[in-house]
Amino acid sequence: MRYLSPFLKVLIFAVNYYCDQHRDFSIFAFLKFHYSMLDYPLKFIPILKEKIWGGNKLKEVLHKPSQKEKLGESWEISGIENNISIVANGALKGRSLNTIQEEFKGRFLGEQLYTLFRGKFPLLIKFIDAETELSVQLHPDDQLASQRHDSFGKTEMWYILQADEGAEINVGFKRNISKEEYLQYLDSGRITEILNFEKVENGDAFFIRPGTVHAIGAGVLLAEIQQTSDITYRIFDWNRKDENGRERELHTELALDAIDFEQKKDFIRNYTRSLNTSNRIADCKYFTTNFLPVSKGSIIKDHSAMDSFVIYMCVKGTAEISVNGNSENIKMGETVLIPAQNKEVQISSEGAELLEIFIQPNKF
Repeated sequence: MRYLSPFLKVLIFAVNYYCDQHRDFSIFAFLKFHYSMLDYPLKFIPILKEKIWGGNKLKEVLHKPSQKEKLGESWEISGIENNISIVANGALKGRSLNTIQEEFKGRFLGEQLYTLFRGKFPLLIKFIDAETELSVQLHPDDQLASQRHDSFGKTEMWYILQADEGAEINVGFKRNISKEEYLQYLDSGRITEILNFEKVENGDAFFIRPGTVHAIGAGVLLAEIQQTSDITYRIFDWNRKDENGRERELHTELALDAIDFEQKKDFIRNYTRSLNTSNRIADCKYFTTNFLPVSKGSIIKDHSAMDSFVIYMCVKGTAEISVNGNSENIKMGETVLIPAQNKEVQISSEGAELLEIFIQPNKF
C-alpha cells in the first residue's frame, strides 16, 4: 500500500468498505469505475502570467478572469515545476496533472509516451498576448538543454488568433551571418538591422526550431504549442526597463553556442483549411498540430490508431466535444485534453476553428 498514491489508497479503502456492506459488489465494478474516470474531456484552470510586455486581450478577447494589468500568458496545460495544471471539471476536478499521470500512466498519456517521457507531461500549451514586443530570444535544443539545465529543449509553433494592423513577428536572420558579425551588431545595439521580420494576419502559422532567434511583435495574440521547457536565452530586450528602472537579464554567452546563424524560410507554415477535416499545420517528433474547422453539424474523430492524448484549443467560435456521451463546451480561448484511452471523439458546432494537437511516438 505504501507505493500507491494517496488518492488510490482512499479509493481502495472506500471500495473495501462498500464491498463489506454490499456483498454483490465486485472488483470488476471497481475497475470499471476507475477506468471511467478518464472518459471525458478534461479542462484545466489557466495559469495566468503577468509580463512586462503583456496587455488586455487575454481578458477582453479570450475572457480570462484576471485583475492583472499586463496579462501576457495563459498557460492552458502545464507540467512545468511550480506551475502544474489543476483539473477544473468532472470526476478529476481539483487534481493536478502530475497526480493524474502517476495514477493512470499510459491510459492518460499513451503507453509509449509514458515510457518515452518517464511520466512527465511532454507539452506546454499557451495563449500569449503581446501589447509590446517580446524580447529577441532563442531556445536550446534537447542536447544542450539537457547538459546545461537538465531540461527538454524547446521546439515550438505559433498560430495567430488576432493581429493589429501592421503587426509583425521576428523569425531568424535576413541572411546568413557569422558569429563574429552577429556579435558586432549586438554590441553596437544594431541587432534589429539583421533580423528578419514578417507581417502577420489572423490564421498565420509559424514553426520555430531550437536555435532560431525570434520575437513576438506588438499587437499579436497567438496560441503557442511547445515542448515542456521554460528555458529561454534572451539576447535583446529593446533597451526597456521594468517598474524599478532595471533592465532584464540578457544571456549573451549562453546563447552563442545555441544560435542558428543560417537564414531559413521553412518557418512559414502553409496549410489547407478544408471544412470538417484535420488539416496538417506542423508535424515533428515533438508534436503534430492540425487545423480543424467544424461547421453545421457534428464530426467523429477516430483516434484508434493513435497512442497519445489529444488536445483541442478553440481559436474561433464555440464547440461541444463529447467522449463516451460525456460532453464539454469550449469557446475561443479555451482548451480541453482527451486522455489517450478514449479512441472516439465527437465534435459538434455551427462554426468553430480548433487546433488539434497530439504526439506520434513512432517518430522518436
